[in-house]
Amino acid sequence: MFLHNKKLQYTVRVSEPNPVLGSLLLEQFGGPDGELAAAMRYFTQALAEDDPGRKDLLQDIATEELSHLEVIGSIVAMLNKGAKGKLSEASMEEAELYRSLTAGGDSHTQSILYGGGPALTNSSGVPWTGAYIDSRGDPTCDLRSNIAAEARAKIIYERLINVTDDPGIKEALGFLMTREIAHQKSFEKALYAIEENFPPGKLPGIEKYASVYVNTSRGAGDVNGPWNSGKEWQRIDDVEASIPVNGGDGMASVQLTEMDQIALSEMASRTQSQISLNPTTGADLGAGPGAGRTKKTARS
Repeated sequence: MFLHNKKLQYTVRVSEPNPVLGSLLLEQFGGPDGELAAAMRYFTQALAEDDPGRKDLLQDIATEELSHLEVIGSIVAMLNKGAKGKLSEASMEEAELYRSLTAGGDSHTQSILYGGGPALTNSSGVPWTGAYIDSRGDPTCDLRSNIAAEARAKIIYERLINVTDDPGIKEALGFLMTREIAHQKSFEKALYAIEENFPPGKLPGIEKYASVYVNTSRGAGDVNGPWNSGKEWQRIDDVEASIPVNGGDGMASVQLTEMDQIALSEMASRTQSQISLNPTTGADLGAGPGAGRTKKTARS
């Protein structure tokens, strides 16, 4: 059961309406790295979590993310207050009203379709979707995903802070950005509280492949570093000579029944390419300037 406290977690002070900025801030309201996505990710993970500590952690952070959704939504609503009133009461001349609503971004959609309220969309007007939730039900996998999600959200908040001069908004966004840092630290502690947390899951990797680095992009720009060189790695530079890694001819094969083999042979025979033919095609018949070499140009 949830109880709502009418006080925001952080007081919102907006200097003046700015529908365009409000549109940009929707990225953290209904975007893939926004607060709603975070809350739903952690709530659904908590419901399936059997470890009491992780369950409590996920429920705490999920609920706080909803409070952050309320903060960012309140900022968006305040930024749209002027446009909402002008549009509802038609207090401006048509041309002036049009200019105020189409100042940039997705501000016109927010004003006309949603009346200036914070819509569950990203900054381009794309509706929020459950496809943003990438949980897999394994704590070592999901906690790493959560760490990455908090890192992405922190970067988005940085960019939003850089596009506004409103001191109140900058302070509120700075608070939200900093909470992403705190959540990342908590998720990292939870991950490393699992003594053997790598690789994710239960099944071990195949030992002879687990420390192989394949240098498949060769030439100018090759760089050696701890990610591909040293005692921890078996590095393969001559890729062609090393494949297939499991022997054999490197081709795909399947065991077919006699009936399947007969049907496949009949189809192959019926659809066989006649490489000795050079048929006249529509491209040949209708060829004009810029068509390249065709049967028509080859005759001339």
